[in-house]
Amino acid sequence: MDTAQLMAQSGIVPAASSTTAQPTISASPNEMLEMGTYARENRNNLLLPGETDVRDLLPSSGENLPPPYGANLFAGGYETERSDGLNDNYLVAAGDKINLWLWGAVSYSSVLTVDNQGNIFIPEVGPIRVQDVRASDINQLVTSKIKQIYTNNVSVYVNLLTATPVSVYLSGPVIRPGQYAGMASDSVLYFLKRAGGIDSERGSYREIEIRRNGKTIQSIDLYDFIQSGEMPSVSFKDGDVILVKPQKAAITVAGGVRNPFRFELDGESAAGEQLVSYSRPLAKISHVGVMGNRESGPFSSYISYDDFKTFALEDGDKVIFNDDLHAQVIDIQVSGSYLGPSYFVVQKSARLHDLLNQIPVEEDLADYGSIYLHRQSVAERQQQSLNDALDRLERSVFTAPASSEGEARIRAEEAQLVLQFTERARQVQPLGKVIVADNGNIANIRLEQGDVIVIPPRTDLINISGEVLMPQAVVFNPNAKIDDYVAWAGGFTDRAEDQRIAIVRANGLVEFGSDKRIQKGDQILVLPKVDTKMMQAVKDITQIIYQIAVAANVAIN
Repeated sequence: MDTAQLMAQSGIVPAASSTTAQPTISASPNEMLEMGTYARENRNNLLLPGETDVRDLLPSSGENLPPPYGANLFAGGYETERSDGLNDNYLVAAGDKINLWLWGAVSYSSVLTVDNQGNIFIPEVGPIRVQDVRASDINQLVTSKIKQIYTNNVSVYVNLLTATPVSVYLSGPVIRPGQYAGMASDSVLYFLKRAGGIDSERGSYREIEIRRNGKTIQSIDLYDFIQSGEMPSVSFKDGDVILVKPQKAAITVAGGVRNPFRFELDGESAAGEQLVSYSRPLAKISHVGVMGNRESGPFSSYISYDDFKTFALEDGDKVIFNDDLHAQVIDIQVSGSYLGPSYFVVQKSARLHDLLNQIPVEEDLADYGSIYLHRQSVAERQQQSLNDALDRLERSVFTAPASSEGEARIRAEEAQLVLQFTERARQVQPLGKVIVADNGNIANIRLEQGDVIVIPPRTDLINISGEVLMPQAVVFNPNAKIDDYVAWAGGFTDRAEDQRIAIVRANGLVEFGSDKRIQKGDQILVLPKVDTKMMQAVKDITQIIYQIAVAANVAIN
Protein backbone atom coordinates (compact mmCIF):
# COMPACT_ATOMS: atom_id res chain seq x y z
CA MET A 1 0.00 0.00 0.00
CA ASP A 2 1.54 3.30 -1.01
CA THR A 3 1.41 6.70 0.67
CA ALA A 4 -1.43 8.03 -1.49
CA GLN A 5 -3.67 5.09 -0.52
CA LEU A 6 -2.88 5.57 3.17
CA MET A 7 -3.81 9.25 2.91
CA ALA A 8 -7.09 8.36 1.23
CA GLN A 9 -7.92 5.82 3.96
CA SER A 10 -7.21 8.34 6.70
CA GLY A 11 -9.53 10.88 5.10
CA ILE A 12 -6.77 13.47 4.75
CA VAL A 13 -6.79 15.41 1.49
CA PRO A 14 -3.86 17.79 0.84
CA ALA A 15 -4.36 21.19 -0.78
CA ALA A 16 -2.66 19.97 -3.98
CA SER A 17 -3.86 16.52 -5.08
CA SER A 18 -1.13 13.88 -4.97
CA THR A 19 -2.63 12.15 -8.01
CA THR A 20 -1.88 15.10 -10.31
CA ALA A 21 1.49 15.23 -12.04
CA GLN A 22 3.38 18.21 -10.68
CA PRO A 23 6.24 20.03 -12.38
CA THR A 24 9.55 20.37 -10.62
CA ILE A 25 11.51 23.60 -10.57
CA SER A 26 15.29 23.64 -10.63
CA ALA A 27 17.22 26.88 -10.36
CA SER A 28 20.52 28.18 -8.99
CA PRO A 29 20.96 31.33 -6.86
CA ASN A 30 22.57 33.11 -9.84
CA GLU A 31 19.56 32.29 -12.02
CA MET A 32 17.26 33.67 -9.33
CA LEU A 33 19.24 36.90 -9.23
CA GLU A 34 18.80 37.32 -12.97
CA MET A 35 15.08 36.56 -12.91
CA GLY A 36 14.15 38.71 -9.94
CA THR A 37 12.63 37.68 -6.62
CA TYR A 38 11.87 34.08 -5.88
CA ALA A 39 8.14 34.73 -5.60
CA ARG A 40 8.04 35.84 -9.25
CA GLU A 41 10.35 33.23 -10.72
CA ASN A 42 8.76 30.13 -9.16
CA ARG A 43 5.17 31.00 -9.97
CA ASN A 44 4.46 27.85 -12.01
CA ASN A 45 5.26 25.54 -9.10
CA LEU A 46 2.52 23.05 -8.17
CA LEU A 47 -0.37 24.71 -10.00
CA LEU A 48 -3.40 22.61 -10.90
CA PRO A 49 -5.14 23.09 -14.28
CA GLY A 50 -7.25 26.22 -14.12
CA GLU A 51 -5.86 27.21 -10.71
CA THR A 52 -4.80 30.81 -10.07
CA ASP A 53 -1.33 31.46 -8.69
CA VAL A 54 -1.91 32.90 -5.23
CA ARG A 55 1.19 35.05 -5.59
CA ASP A 56 -0.73 37.11 -8.13
CA LEU A 57 -3.17 37.97 -5.33
CA LEU A 58 -0.49 38.95 -2.82
CA PRO A 59 0.41 42.64 -2.47
CA SER A 60 3.96 43.60 -3.42
CA SER A 61 6.29 46.28 -2.12
CA GLY A 62 7.01 47.30 -5.72
CA GLU A 63 10.78 47.15 -5.19
CA ASN A 64 12.86 44.87 -7.36
CA LEU A 65 14.56 43.23 -4.39
CA PRO A 66 17.09 40.41 -4.66
CA PRO A 67 15.89 37.04 -3.34
CA PRO A 68 16.29 36.37 0.36
CA TYR A 69 19.19 34.27 1.54
CA GLY A 70 17.96 30.67 1.42
CA ALA A 71 15.26 31.18 -1.24
CA ASN A 72 16.77 28.39 -3.33
CA LEU A 73 15.73 25.94 -0.59
CA PHE A 74 12.32 25.96 -2.23
CA ALA A 75 13.48 25.93 -5.86
CA GLY A 76 14.01 22.16 -6.21
CA GLY A 77 11.48 19.38 -6.65
CA TYR A 78 12.52 17.37 -3.62
CA GLU A 79 8.95 17.10 -2.32
CA THR A 80 8.42 14.42 -4.97
CA GLU A 81 11.42 12.44 -3.70
CA ARG A 82 10.21 11.86 -0.16
CA SER A 83 10.96 8.91 2.13
CA ASP A 84 8.33 6.38 3.14
CA GLY A 85 8.36 7.50 6.77
CA LEU A 86 9.87 4.26 8.10
CA ASN A 87 13.25 5.55 9.22
CA ASP A 88 14.78 4.39 12.49
CA ASN A 89 13.71 7.51 14.38
CA TYR A 90 10.07 7.31 13.35
CA LEU A 91 7.73 7.28 16.36
CA VAL A 92 4.89 4.77 16.15
CA ALA A 93 1.45 6.39 16.05
CA ALA A 94 -2.18 5.23 16.16
CA GLY A 95 -3.19 3.56 12.89
CA ASP A 96 0.29 2.17 12.09
CA LYS A 97 0.43 -1.49 11.04
CA ILE A 98 2.88 -3.94 12.63
CA ASN A 99 3.65 -7.44 11.36
CA LEU A 100 4.17 -10.06 14.10
CA TRP A 101 5.52 -13.65 13.81
CA LEU A 102 5.81 -16.24 16.61
CA TRP A 103 7.32 -19.68 16.02
CA GLY A 104 8.60 -22.58 18.08
CA ALA A 105 6.37 -23.75 20.94
CA VAL A 106 3.74 -21.30 19.68
CA SER A 107 2.93 -20.46 16.05
CA TYR A 108 1.24 -17.16 15.30
CA SER A 109 1.38 -14.51 12.60
CA SER A 110 -0.74 -11.42 12.08
CA VAL A 111 -0.75 -7.82 10.96
CA LEU A 112 -1.71 -5.73 13.97
CA THR A 113 -3.03 -2.17 13.90
CA VAL A 114 -2.10 0.33 16.62
CA ASP A 115 -5.42 1.36 18.20
CA ASN A 116 -6.48 4.81 19.34
CA GLN A 117 -5.03 4.15 22.79
CA GLY A 118 -1.62 3.44 21.27
CA ASN A 119 -1.70 -0.33 21.90
CA ILE A 120 -1.53 -3.52 19.86
CA PHE A 121 -3.34 -6.61 21.15
CA ILE A 122 -1.76 -10.10 21.05
CA PRO A 123 -3.85 -13.13 22.09
CA GLU A 124 -2.66 -14.77 25.33
CA VAL A 125 -0.36 -11.79 25.88
CA GLY A 126 -2.72 -8.84 26.02
CA PRO A 127 -2.25 -5.17 25.04
CA ILE A 128 1.22 -3.78 24.52
CA ARG A 129 1.68 0.01 24.37
CA VAL A 130 3.80 0.95 21.36
CA GLN A 131 2.76 4.55 20.68
CA ASP A 132 5.71 7.00 20.52
CA VAL A 133 8.19 4.11 20.45
CA ARG A 134 10.98 4.49 17.87
CA ALA A 135 10.75 2.19 14.85
CA SER A 136 14.21 0.81 15.63
CA ASP A 137 13.08 -0.17 19.19
CA ILE A 138 9.73 -1.76 18.37
CA ASN A 139 11.09 -5.29 17.87
CA GLN A 140 12.92 -5.31 21.22
CA LEU A 141 9.94 -3.90 23.13
CA VAL A 142 7.34 -6.36 21.80
CA THR A 143 9.73 -9.31 22.13
CA SER A 144 10.41 -8.50 25.79
CA LYS A 145 6.66 -8.33 26.55
CA ILE A 146 5.97 -11.67 24.83
CA LYS A 147 8.94 -13.36 26.60
CA GLN A 148 7.29 -12.46 29.90
CA ILE A 149 4.46 -14.88 28.94
CA TYR A 150 6.22 -17.40 26.70
CA THR A 151 9.50 -17.87 28.50
CA ASN A 152 10.90 -20.92 26.65
CA ASN A 153 11.28 -22.08 23.05
CA VAL A 154 9.44 -19.16 21.40
CA SER A 155 11.05 -16.94 18.80
CA VAL A 156 9.65 -13.52 17.95
CA TYR A 157 10.02 -11.18 14.98
CA VAL A 158 8.32 -7.78 14.75
CA ASN A 159 8.36 -5.38 11.79
CA LEU A 160 6.73 -1.98 11.33
CA LEU A 161 4.97 -2.17 7.95
CA THR A 162 3.42 1.24 7.35
CA ALA A 163 3.34 4.67 8.86
CA THR A 164 0.12 6.61 9.26
CA PRO A 165 -0.07 10.00 7.49
CA VAL A 166 -0.47 13.09 9.62
CA SER A 167 -2.24 16.34 8.90
CA VAL A 168 -0.15 19.48 9.49
CA TYR A 169 -1.24 23.11 9.22
CA LEU A 170 0.95 25.77 7.57
CA SER A 171 0.35 29.30 8.79
CA GLY A 172 1.95 32.73 8.59
CA PRO A 173 3.65 34.36 5.57
CA VAL A 174 3.80 31.31 3.30
CA ILE A 175 2.64 31.28 -0.31
CA ARG A 176 -0.26 28.84 0.18
CA PRO A 177 -1.15 28.48 3.89
CA GLY A 178 -3.48 25.63 4.76
CA GLN A 179 -3.65 21.96 5.72
CA TYR A 180 -1.22 19.44 4.22
CA ALA A 181 -0.74 15.70 4.58
CA GLY A 182 2.60 14.02 5.12
CA MET A 183 4.44 11.52 7.26
CA ALA A 184 5.36 12.16 10.87
CA SER A 185 9.03 11.94 9.95
CA ASP A 186 8.84 14.42 7.07
CA SER A 187 10.99 17.52 7.50
CA VAL A 188 9.83 21.09 7.99
CA LEU A 189 11.27 21.86 4.55
CA TYR A 190 8.98 19.24 2.98
CA PHE A 191 5.83 20.85 4.38
CA LEU A 192 7.04 24.38 3.58
CA LYS A 193 7.76 23.33 -0.01
CA ARG A 194 4.27 21.78 -0.28
CA ALA A 195 2.88 25.17 0.74
CA GLY A 196 4.87 26.96 -2.00
CA GLY A 197 7.69 28.12 0.25
CA ILE A 198 8.08 31.16 2.48
CA ASP A 199 6.82 34.51 1.17
CA SER A 200 10.07 36.18 0.10
CA GLU A 201 8.96 39.71 1.07
CA ARG A 202 7.14 38.98 4.36
CA GLY A 203 8.16 35.66 5.81
CA SER A 204 11.06 34.92 8.15
CA TYR A 205 13.67 32.29 7.35
CA ARG A 206 15.05 32.65 10.87
CA GLU A 207 12.00 32.13 13.09
CA ILE A 208 9.80 29.15 12.26
CA GLU A 209 7.81 27.63 15.13
CA ILE A 210 6.38 24.12 15.45
CA ARG A 211 3.29 24.41 17.65
CA ARG A 212 1.36 21.56 19.30
CA ASN A 213 -1.73 22.09 21.43
CA GLY A 214 -1.08 25.82 21.51
CA LYS A 215 2.53 25.50 22.71
CA THR A 216 5.78 25.91 20.81
CA ILE A 217 7.69 22.63 20.88
CA GLN A 218 10.48 23.62 18.49
CA SER A 219 11.90 26.80 16.94
CA ILE A 220 13.88 26.53 13.69
CA ASP A 221 16.38 28.94 12.11
CA LEU A 222 16.96 27.96 8.47
CA TYR A 223 20.24 29.90 8.43
CA ASP A 224 21.65 27.18 10.71
CA PHE A 225 20.67 24.57 8.13
CA ILE A 226 22.05 26.57 5.18
CA GLN A 227 25.40 27.28 6.82
CA SER A 228 26.08 24.15 8.90
CA GLY A 229 23.43 21.61 7.92
CA GLU A 230 21.79 21.63 11.36
CA MET A 231 18.08 20.76 11.23
CA PRO A 232 16.19 19.87 14.44
CA SER A 233 14.46 16.47 14.30
CA VAL A 234 10.69 16.80 14.67
CA SER A 235 8.15 13.96 14.73
CA PHE A 236 4.89 15.53 13.59
CA LYS A 237 1.47 14.64 14.91
CA ASP A 238 -2.04 15.34 13.63
CA GLY A 239 -2.97 18.97 14.18
CA ASP A 240 0.56 20.31 14.51
CA VAL A 241 1.05 23.85 13.19
CA ILE A 242 4.12 25.15 11.34
CA LEU A 243 4.03 28.89 11.96
CA VAL A 244 6.29 31.15 9.90
CA LYS A 245 6.86 34.40 11.78
CA PRO A 246 7.04 37.83 10.08
CA GLN A 247 10.34 38.76 8.46
CA LYS A 248 12.84 40.46 10.76
CA ALA A 249 15.20 43.30 9.91
CA ALA A 250 16.58 42.66 6.40
CA ILE A 251 19.76 43.95 4.74
CA THR A 252 20.32 43.94 0.96
CA VAL A 253 23.85 43.03 -0.16
CA ALA A 254 25.50 43.58 -3.55
CA GLY A 255 28.96 43.99 -5.03
CA GLY A 256 31.98 41.75 -4.58
CA VAL A 257 30.47 38.97 -2.47
CA ARG A 258 29.86 35.27 -2.98
CA ASN A 259 26.29 35.52 -1.65
CA PRO A 260 24.53 38.61 -3.08
CA PHE A 261 21.17 38.14 -1.31
CA ARG A 262 18.83 39.87 1.10
CA PHE A 263 19.87 38.81 4.60
CA GLU A 264 17.67 38.65 7.65
CA LEU A 265 19.18 39.65 10.99
CA ASP A 266 18.47 37.76 14.20
CA GLY A 267 17.46 41.01 15.89
CA GLU A 268 16.53 44.60 15.13
CA SER A 269 20.17 45.52 14.40
CA ALA A 270 23.54 43.83 14.00
CA ALA A 271 27.20 44.66 13.52
CA GLY A 272 28.60 44.44 10.02
CA GLU A 273 30.71 41.45 11.04
CA GLN A 274 27.57 39.30 11.18
CA LEU A 275 26.71 40.26 7.61
CA VAL A 276 30.27 39.48 6.54
CA SER A 277 29.89 35.89 7.78
CA TYR A 278 26.70 35.46 5.72
CA SER A 279 27.64 37.27 2.49
CA ARG A 280 31.30 36.09 2.34
CA PRO A 281 33.01 39.05 0.58
CA LEU A 282 35.80 38.38 -1.90
CA ALA A 283 39.38 38.67 -0.71
CA LYS A 284 39.99 41.84 -2.77
CA ILE A 285 37.31 43.91 -0.97
CA SER A 286 38.68 47.08 0.60
CA HIS A 287 35.68 49.40 1.12
CA VAL A 288 31.96 49.13 1.84
CA GLY A 289 29.15 51.51 0.93
CA VAL A 290 26.11 51.62 3.24
CA MET A 291 22.83 53.42 2.44
CA GLY A 292 19.70 53.56 4.56
CA ASN A 293 17.47 55.58 6.85
CA ARG A 294 17.82 56.57 10.48
CA GLU A 295 15.80 58.78 12.78
CA SER A 296 17.77 61.78 11.52
CA GLY A 297 16.86 60.93 7.89
CA PRO A 298 18.47 59.19 4.91
CA PHE A 299 22.22 58.60 5.05
CA SER A 300 25.02 57.23 2.90
CA SER A 301 28.45 56.15 4.15
CA TYR A 302 31.56 54.87 2.43
CA ILE A 303 33.89 53.24 4.93
CA SER A 304 36.82 50.86 5.00
CA TYR A 305 36.21 47.14 5.23
CA ASP A 306 37.67 46.96 8.74
CA ASP A 307 35.47 49.82 9.99
CA PHE A 308 32.39 48.17 8.47
CA LYS A 309 32.77 45.13 10.75
CA THR A 310 31.78 47.28 13.74
CA PHE A 311 29.20 49.38 11.86
CA ALA A 312 25.62 49.06 13.24
CA LEU A 313 23.22 47.89 10.53
CA GLU A 314 19.44 48.30 10.71
CA ASP A 315 16.38 47.21 8.79
CA GLY A 316 16.31 48.36 5.16
CA ASP A 317 20.02 49.15 4.82
CA LYS A 318 21.69 48.47 1.48
CA VAL A 319 25.32 47.36 1.53
CA ILE A 320 27.72 47.34 -1.44
CA PHE A 321 31.12 45.66 -1.10
CA ASN A 322 33.71 47.26 -3.34
CA ASP A 323 37.32 46.76 -4.40
CA ASP A 324 38.55 50.33 -4.30
CA LEU A 325 42.28 49.92 -3.83
CA HIS A 326 44.56 50.26 -6.84
CA ALA A 327 47.21 47.59 -7.03
CA GLN A 328 50.57 48.82 -5.77
CA VAL A 329 52.51 46.04 -7.49
CA ILE A 330 52.50 44.52 -10.98
CA ASP A 331 53.36 41.08 -12.33
CA ILE A 332 56.14 40.74 -14.89
CA GLN A 333 57.14 37.59 -16.77
CA VAL A 334 60.55 36.73 -18.22
CA SER A 335 61.01 34.59 -21.31
CA GLY A 336 63.93 33.38 -23.41
CA SER A 337 67.46 32.73 -22.14
CA TYR A 338 67.81 33.52 -18.44
CA LEU A 339 68.47 31.97 -15.02
CA GLY A 340 66.24 32.02 -11.96
CA PRO A 341 62.48 32.57 -11.65
CA SER A 342 60.23 33.41 -14.61
CA TYR A 343 57.79 35.66 -12.70
CA PHE A 344 58.54 38.80 -10.72
CA VAL A 345 56.34 41.08 -8.63
CA VAL A 346 57.59 44.67 -8.71
CA GLN A 347 56.37 48.11 -7.68
CA LYS A 348 54.07 49.69 -10.24
CA SER A 349 56.61 52.50 -10.72
CA ALA A 350 59.41 50.05 -11.60
CA ARG A 351 61.42 50.51 -14.81
CA LEU A 352 63.06 47.97 -17.07
CA HIS A 353 66.59 48.48 -15.75
CA ASP A 354 65.38 47.91 -12.15
CA LEU A 355 64.23 44.41 -13.04
CA LEU A 356 67.04 43.52 -15.46
CA ASN A 357 69.48 43.99 -12.61
CA GLN A 358 67.66 41.16 -10.79
CA ILE A 359 67.66 38.69 -13.69
CA PRO A 360 70.82 36.55 -13.93
CA VAL A 361 71.88 35.41 -17.41
CA GLU A 362 74.75 33.51 -18.96
CA GLU A 363 76.48 35.98 -21.26
CA ASP A 364 77.64 33.27 -23.65
CA LEU A 365 74.07 31.99 -24.11
CA ALA A 366 71.89 35.12 -23.87
CA ASP A 367 71.78 37.93 -26.44
CA TYR A 368 71.41 40.52 -23.71
CA GLY A 369 71.76 43.45 -26.12
CA SER A 370 68.66 42.39 -28.11
CA ILE A 371 66.07 42.42 -25.34
CA TYR A 372 62.51 43.37 -26.27
CA LEU A 373 59.05 43.28 -24.62
CA HIS A 374 55.67 41.74 -25.34
CA ARG A 375 53.04 44.16 -24.07
CA GLN A 376 49.29 43.42 -24.06
CA SER A 377 48.22 47.04 -24.55
CA VAL A 378 50.43 47.31 -27.66
CA ALA A 379 49.05 44.01 -29.01
CA GLU A 380 45.50 45.32 -28.55
CA ARG A 381 46.30 48.54 -30.42
CA GLN A 382 47.94 46.55 -33.24
CA GLN A 383 44.87 44.31 -33.43
CA GLN A 384 42.55 47.31 -33.56
CA SER A 385 44.66 48.97 -36.25
CA LEU A 386 44.64 45.77 -38.30
CA ASN A 387 40.88 45.37 -37.95
CA ASP A 388 40.35 48.99 -39.03
CA ALA A 389 42.49 48.42 -42.13
CA LEU A 390 40.58 45.23 -42.96
CA ASP A 391 37.26 47.03 -42.53
CA ARG A 392 38.37 49.77 -44.92
CA LEU A 393 39.52 47.16 -47.43
CA GLU A 394 36.18 45.36 -47.35
CA ARG A 395 34.24 48.60 -47.73
CA SER A 396 36.35 49.73 -50.68
CA VAL A 397 35.90 46.41 -52.49
CA PHE A 398 32.25 45.76 -51.70
CA THR A 399 31.17 49.30 -52.61
CA ALA A 400 33.29 49.66 -55.77
CA PRO A 401 31.09 50.82 -58.72
CA ALA A 402 30.81 48.72 -61.89
CA SER A 403 30.11 50.30 -65.30
CA SER A 404 29.18 47.05 -67.09
CA GLU A 405 27.95 43.55 -66.45
CA GLY A 406 31.39 42.08 -67.14
CA GLU A 407 33.06 44.45 -64.71
CA ALA A 408 30.42 43.60 -62.12
CA ARG A 409 31.36 39.91 -62.37
CA ILE A 410 35.03 40.78 -61.95
CA ARG A 411 34.23 42.92 -58.91
CA ALA A 412 32.19 40.06 -57.40
CA GLU A 413 35.07 37.61 -57.85
CA GLU A 414 37.47 40.16 -56.43
CA ALA A 415 35.20 40.71 -53.43
CA GLN A 416 35.09 36.96 -52.75
CA LEU A 417 38.89 36.71 -52.81
CA VAL A 418 39.24 39.75 -50.55
CA LEU A 419 36.73 38.26 -48.11
CA GLN A 420 38.79 35.07 -47.87
CA PHE A 421 41.91 37.15 -47.30
CA THR A 422 40.33 39.29 -44.55
CA GLU A 423 38.95 36.22 -42.75
CA ARG A 424 42.48 34.78 -42.54
CA ALA A 425 43.99 38.12 -41.63
CA ARG A 426 41.56 38.62 -38.71
CA GLN A 427 42.82 35.39 -37.16
CA VAL A 428 46.37 36.74 -36.89
CA GLN A 429 47.34 37.53 -33.29
CA PRO A 430 49.75 40.51 -33.00
CA LEU A 431 52.69 39.98 -30.67
CA GLY A 432 52.66 43.45 -29.14
CA LYS A 433 56.43 43.83 -29.49
CA VAL A 434 58.07 46.84 -27.90
CA ILE A 435 61.58 47.53 -29.29
CA VAL A 436 63.77 48.68 -26.40
CA ALA A 437 67.30 47.75 -27.59
CA ASP A 438 69.38 49.28 -30.38
CA ASN A 439 73.08 48.57 -30.89
CA GLY A 440 73.32 47.23 -27.35
CA ASN A 441 71.65 50.25 -25.74
CA ILE A 442 68.51 49.36 -23.74
CA ALA A 443 65.87 52.01 -23.08
CA ASN A 444 64.84 52.30 -19.44
CA ILE A 445 61.08 52.35 -20.01
CA ARG A 446 58.40 52.07 -17.32
CA LEU A 447 56.97 48.55 -17.00
CA GLU A 448 53.26 47.71 -17.23
CA GLN A 449 51.15 44.96 -15.70
CA GLY A 450 51.58 41.71 -17.64
CA ASP A 451 54.71 42.72 -19.58
CA VAL A 452 56.82 39.83 -20.86
CA ILE A 453 60.56 40.57 -21.05
CA VAL A 454 62.11 38.51 -23.83
CA ILE A 455 65.87 37.84 -23.64
CA PRO A 456 66.70 36.15 -26.99
CA PRO A 457 69.21 33.28 -26.92
CA ARG A 458 72.43 33.68 -28.85
CA THR A 459 72.23 31.65 -32.03
CA ASP A 460 74.21 31.09 -35.22
CA LEU A 461 71.09 30.28 -37.23
CA ILE A 462 69.11 32.29 -39.76
CA ASN A 463 65.42 31.39 -40.19
CA ILE A 464 63.94 31.68 -43.69
CA SER A 465 60.12 31.56 -43.98
CA GLY A 466 57.25 32.95 -46.00
CA GLU A 467 57.09 32.49 -49.77
CA VAL A 468 60.03 30.10 -50.15
CA LEU A 469 59.88 26.48 -51.31
CA MET A 470 61.49 24.95 -48.19
CA PRO A 471 61.18 27.17 -45.09
CA GLN A 472 64.01 26.23 -42.77
CA ALA A 473 66.90 27.44 -40.61
CA VAL A 474 70.46 27.61 -41.96
CA VAL A 475 73.79 28.45 -40.35
CA PHE A 476 74.88 32.10 -40.52
CA ASN A 477 77.44 32.88 -43.19
CA PRO A 478 79.10 36.32 -42.94
CA ASN A 479 79.70 36.38 -46.70
CA ALA A 480 76.12 35.41 -47.69
CA LYS A 481 73.44 37.81 -48.86
CA ILE A 482 69.66 37.53 -48.69
CA ASP A 483 69.48 35.88 -52.12
CA ASP A 484 71.92 33.22 -50.92
CA TYR A 485 69.80 32.34 -47.89
CA VAL A 486 66.65 32.23 -50.04
CA ALA A 487 68.42 29.92 -52.47
CA TRP A 488 69.39 27.61 -49.60
CA ALA A 489 65.67 27.51 -48.71
CA GLY A 490 64.75 26.27 -52.22
CA GLY A 491 64.23 29.68 -53.81
CA PHE A 492 61.16 31.84 -54.20
CA THR A 493 57.68 30.42 -54.82
CA ASP A 494 55.57 31.60 -57.76
CA ARG A 495 53.68 33.91 -55.39
CA ALA A 496 56.78 35.53 -53.86
CA GLU A 497 57.61 39.18 -54.25
CA ASP A 498 61.43 39.12 -54.47
CA GLN A 499 61.61 42.85 -53.73
CA ARG A 500 59.34 42.61 -50.70
CA ILE A 501 61.46 40.86 -48.08
CA ALA A 502 61.22 41.54 -44.37
CA ILE A 503 64.15 41.10 -41.99
CA VAL A 504 63.09 40.45 -38.38
CA ARG A 505 66.06 41.31 -36.16
CA ALA A 506 66.83 39.54 -32.87
CA ASN A 507 65.70 42.66 -30.96
CA GLY A 508 62.26 42.49 -32.66
CA LEU A 509 62.84 45.29 -35.15
CA VAL A 510 61.44 44.64 -38.65
CA GLU A 511 63.22 46.09 -41.71
CA PHE A 512 62.34 45.79 -45.41
CA GLY A 513 64.55 45.45 -48.44
CA SER A 514 66.58 42.83 -50.28
CA ASP A 515 69.83 44.71 -49.74
CA LYS A 516 69.86 44.57 -45.96
CA ARG A 517 72.82 43.03 -44.17
CA ILE A 518 71.99 39.78 -42.38
CA GLN A 519 73.07 39.25 -38.75
CA LYS A 520 73.06 36.22 -36.47
CA GLY A 521 69.59 35.39 -35.14
CA ASP A 522 67.72 37.22 -37.94
CA GLN A 523 64.56 35.92 -39.55
CA ILE A 524 64.13 36.35 -43.33
CA LEU A 525 60.42 36.67 -44.14
CA VAL A 526 59.54 36.63 -47.86
CA LEU A 527 56.20 38.34 -48.39
CA PRO A 528 53.65 37.32 -51.04
CA LYS A 529 52.88 39.11 -54.28
CA VAL A 530 49.42 40.59 -54.70
CA ASP A 531 47.70 39.62 -57.94
CA THR A 532 47.82 42.70 -60.18
CA LYS A 533 44.45 41.80 -61.71
CA MET A 534 42.85 43.01 -58.49
CA MET A 535 43.61 46.61 -59.32
CA GLN A 536 41.17 48.10 -56.84
CA ALA A 537 42.68 46.38 -53.79
CA VAL A 538 46.40 46.02 -54.53
CA LYS A 539 47.50 49.00 -52.50
CA ASP A 540 45.34 48.25 -49.46
CA ILE A 541 46.22 44.54 -49.39
CA THR A 542 49.93 45.32 -49.72
CA GLN A 543 49.71 47.69 -46.77
CA ILE A 544 47.92 45.06 -44.65
CA ILE A 545 50.52 42.40 -45.55
CA TYR A 546 53.28 44.73 -44.35
CA GLN A 547 51.27 45.51 -41.21
CA ILE A 548 50.84 41.80 -40.35
CA ALA A 549 54.52 41.12 -40.99
CA VAL A 550 55.51 43.81 -38.49
CA ALA A 551 52.85 42.98 -35.87
CA ALA A 552 53.00 39.17 -35.95
CA ASN A 553 56.19 38.26 -37.87
CA VAL A 554 54.22 36.12 -40.33
CA ALA A 555 53.52 36.34 -44.06
CA ILE A 556 49.92 35.88 -45.22
CA ASN A 557 48.94 35.71 -48.89
